[in-house]
Amino acid sequence: MAAFPRAAIVRTIGGLAASLLLSACLVTPGKFESALDIRADRSFTFTYKGEILASDVGKGLGSSPSMGDDPIDGATPKDQPSTLQIAVQKKEQAAPEDFSAKNDKSDEQQMQAIAAALTREKGFRAARYMGNHRFEIDYAINGRLTHAFLFPFNSDAQIVLPFVAVELRGDDRVRMKAPGYSNGFDKSQNPMGGNSAGDDAAKALDGVFTLTTNAEIVSQNQEDGAQDTPQGKRIVWKVTPLTSEAPAATLRLKP
Repeated sequence: MAAFPRAAIVRTIGGLAASLLLSACLVTPGKFESALDIRADRSFTFTYKGEILASDVGKGLGSSPSMGDDPIDGATPKDQPSTLQIAVQKKEQAAPEDFSAKNDKSDEQQMQAIAAALTREKGFRAARYMGNHRFEIDYAINGRLTHAFLFPFNSDAQIVLPFVAVELRGDDRVRMKAPGYSNGFDKSQNPMGGNSAGDDAAKALDGVFTLTTNAEIVSQNQEDGAQDTPQGKRIVWKVTPLTSEAPAATLRLKP
């Protein structure tokens, strides 16, 4: 088997990593109202109505993380630009206006493709792209908790962060956590790390998330606690850019 030059291997791996990052989107809430109802018999209803904001995961990343660690073709890591940077610079220098127009068109097509992918998924009553990376969403679904539930999750749209996750814990418990309904995602959950897109997403948070249940509440992290209602207990989280802890609760259901 022929040996490949180390520099070529590094370029190939780096280019693949950059392509994967550029193809995915960070999808985060804007202004919204969301509710989750879980009954002790495992039936549930979830709704989300409001804005969803999309950011390119690869935007602003520059080079792939593995690209700057080793010298290539005699250049030092400090001086060596990534393959992605070289390609972008050449295209911009050749025709900056055409390059910008093509980027805008490609970005618009990507956003429209995300909206189309979402509308094909069960539960999305509406998913409209409003421009400037903003979608208007109307989502509602119900069922039984015989398996985990995530929202949103769509492999076609390449969504990388669930707003809400409900997990089964043993025979009689479920754990709900909403990482998207807090500004902690840009550091702990977001593959973008702490870049500007993640910071902008955190600043846009403005919503209310309500959990209602007639099951036993084992634990929850809303400091005002649960309120009594005719349907059982209700916990309300107000979500703002200052919300650092994701809403969470564990419930005990009927076995």
